This record gives sequence, structure tokens and C-alpha cells, in this order.
Amino acid sequence: MSTLVAYYSRAGQNYGNGGIIDLPKGNTEILAEAIADALGATLFKIDTVEPYPTDYYATTDQAKRELREQARPAIKGPLPSMEGVDSIVLGYPNWWGTMPMAVKTFLDALDLDGVTIAPLCTNEGSGLGGSVGDLRRSYPAAHVVDGLSIRGADSARSTGKAVAWARKAIKA
Repeated sequence: MSTLVAYYSRAGQNYGNGGIIDLPKGNTEILAEAIADALGATLFKIDTVEPYPTDYYATTDQAKRELREQARPAIKGPLPSMEGVDSIVLGYPNWWGTMPMAVKTFLDALDLDGVTIAPLCTNEGSGLGGSVGDLRRSYPAAHVVDGLSIRGADSARSTGKAVAWARKAIKA
């Protein structure tokens, strides 16, 4: 059996340390890459067909609309094979108290029956929000374990913590 590390992450304008900063690489991507490397897992970046605006505030407005409408933005494929996959480390930023809707687009396309999902959420103080409960309600065929919240600004120095959590969460 194997593990898939799937993540949504946003580089460019982001909120961090009390203001808008420009990230060359998204916070969640940093953690997802470290986990996939340490576990020898397949890495899959969830990416939307239509990019979000470069402006941080325009992106948050769009994310809020998508959440309110329960939208499923189209994502780039092909999707990874789920053959032999028994666990997914699922990384995402906290957008309006939960995961970006593109993450749900991704999950909706998979057979998650019996798959363990370990949620990893980056944020600037809002923690996991309601994302773990949302995952459990939306994907009852999966086994959603308790998630890990990491402050986005601490991502680069939190890779060891994230790897240790992932190993325990999926029992690797």
C-alpha cells in the first residue's frame, strides 16, 4: 500500500506576519514536498484550470464566493492513480474557515472508500477551522484522522514537525 501527498498551495501575494507578503513558493507546498520526500510518497499538486487573481484580496473575495456557492473549480489533470493508495496526506491553506473548494473538486473525483485522509492546514492563526469536520461530513467513506495546523509563516522551519505528524497519522 502507498501514500499520496496531495496539496493545494498559493505562491505570490499572501497574508503573513500581519501584512501582505510575496511568497516564491506557497507555504503548504513547502510542507507537502518535505512529507512526500521523507515518506517516498507520490506528490500531486492540486491546481486550478483558471488561475486565481494575483492580488491577495481579489483571491480572498473569489474564495469566499466559491465557498458560499459550494463551487467546484475545475482542476488540472490527469489525476493520480488511486490504485494501491491507502492514505492521503492532504495539504491546504485555511480559506474562510475550511479548505479551498478546488480541494473538494479533487476529492470528489476519487474513490475514497477506506482511504485514510490526514489533513494538513496552513494558516495565519485560524488553525484547521472547520475543515476536518467538513472532510468527515463530505467524505464519510474515508477515515479522516485529526489534522495538523501549521502557521504559514513557520512552514519552512516546521518541516520536521510535519513529517513526524504525517508518519504517525498514516502509521508509516
